Amino acid sequence: MTPLVLLDYAAVLVFALTGALVASRAQLDIVGFAFLAGVTGLGGGTLRDVLLDRTPIWVADQTYLGVVTGAAVLVFFTAHLLESRMKAILWLDAFALGVAVAAGAGLAQRLGQPPTVVMVMGIATGCAGGLARDVVANEVPLVLKQGELYVTCALAGSLATVLAIWLGAPPAMAAALTALVTIGLRAGSMVLGWRLPVYKPRPPRS
Repeated sequence: MTPLVLLDYAAVLVFALTGALVASRAQLDIVGFAFLAGVTGLGGGTLRDVLLDRTPIWVADQTYLGVVTGAAVLVFFTAHLLESRMKAILWLDAFALGVAVAAGAGLAQRLGQPPTVVMVMGIATGCAGGLARDVVANEVPLVLKQGELYVTCALAGSLATVLAIWLGAPPAMAAALTALVTIGLRAGSMVLGWRLPVYKPRPPRS
């Protein structure tokens, strides 16, 4: 099993856990848990593979379906043990974001895609699943929370992949750097309040 496949499995698992936790907050049944876990865990990788004209990961290897189903069942029976499910969602999502960005950007780079495509694939893989999860659950998507760093984290992580490979770093080191940059920026946004300036409307000039 290659490092990129391991990254894919890790991203699918952790994102699926966040989807199931969102289902627990919405008090859904076990099928709802499995659906949200699947949408979240597989959404980013599916979008990436479709854009790269590849067979989606869960079609090529049905083990991924078992991973998201297992995550859903686990959370269904254990979510009540968590003191704060929202905090768990945020931190698991941050970790999953970093791993997924590394997997998406790394795969695009391995396929010989140009740097711009590598960066877009990193962003798509990292952000699509969580976006779908929040939209389906009728919550404000984390990617659109005012001023918070999210897509910016995925962009910075994808850029780290491009720069690391350009500097001659081996793929494993590039992936580790990508995940570290992405998770670090996301953690800084959540803990230290790192923000980007937001648009403020101004009265039109007469």
